[in-house]
Amino acid sequence: MSHIRHDPTAPTRARHLSAGERIDAHRHDDHQIVYAGSGVVEVTTDAGTWFAPGTRAIWVPAGTVHAHRAHGRLELYLVGLPADDNPPALDSPAVLAVGPLLRELILAYTRDPADDSPERGRLLTVLRDQLRVSPQQPLKLPTPADPRLAAVCALVHADPADRRTLADLGAAAGVGERTLSRLFRHEFGMTFPQWRTQSRLYHALRMLADGVPVTTVAHRCGWASASAFIDVFRRSLGHPPGVYRRRS
Repeated sequence: MSHIRHDPTAPTRARHLSAGERIDAHRHDDHQIVYAGSGVVEVTTDAGTWFAPGTRAIWVPAGTVHAHRAHGRLELYLVGLPADDNPPALDSPAVLAVGPLLRELILAYTRDPADDSPERGRLLTVLRDQLRVSPQQPLKLPTPADPRLAAVCALVHADPADRRTLADLGAAAGVGERTLSRLFRHEFGMTFPQWRTQSRLYHALRMLADGVPVTTVAHRCGWASASAFIDVFRRSLGHPPGVYRRRS
């Protein structure tokens, strides 16, 4: 993120991004809601990577340097809010649940950004109310600071199907299991199995957005069976991967 663009106003609009297309690092003086109507949107900051399918939105606080990447055919919806208007009361990026009402509000509010009618103003009021009560979701891959932790994370990212234990991965990276366990909790606030599940879900969403069959995704991402993958996916994202793949 060495070349950082400064766009004072966070845009409110809808746009299409092709698979793999990126929006380079930039920052706004406003807050921004980032929502994928189809496909998966990935938002990266210095602190980590947040990812969201159509049942989630990413909250990007004012001043946060961030970049976007599209997975699958991405219909991207952006809503900007002034820096003094923070409905979810969050000072760091987060993934928020998007129910049917919030989804329709985002789509309707971004349809005509130039519309300054009272009706559109009321849409924003309800949209803000929905953001205020939207629960956060744990769809984040934090960036490791410790090089020992970074080495192990890189091994897992390189092969999501790798089923080695933390001790085995540590041996490959030259660091002890107890040290790694402590680093995962200290830096990420989660255990290694919890982090690996997040990593596998991240890779699974990317593959599903690219049209890879569910059974193949389960195998490539390290689940013992397609049913085990479907169960974790449903509990994490609220619906089975087959439904999500059709939406994408």
